[in-house]
Amino acid sequence: MKIRPLHDRVLVRRLEEEEQKVGGIIIPDTAKEKPQQGEVIGVGNGKLLENGERVPLDVKVGDRVLFGKYAGADVKIDGEEYLILREDEILAVLE
Repeated sequence: MKIRPLHDRVLVRRLEEEEQKVGGIIIPDTAKEKPQQGEVIGVGNGKLLENGERVPLDVKVGDRVLFGKYAGADVKIDGEEYLILREDEILAVLE
């Protein structure tokens, strides 16, 4: 199934962080925090201004981005988890 976000929204797949051991203790998946970086899978057409102009997005498919801990909405599509968020919720692009 193909999915394209609308307007200034971005579809992101979270990138899993490597398993960390704290003092020799393995932290279970249920206690881990969700990663705050991901890969852009899809982007909308851009933000629509009041005068009818469309402002293109700064991010593009394939970019690695950082976003806030509680940003966006989690969605599950074809058994895979994604995050849909507005472009202004993206904190940085990793280069």
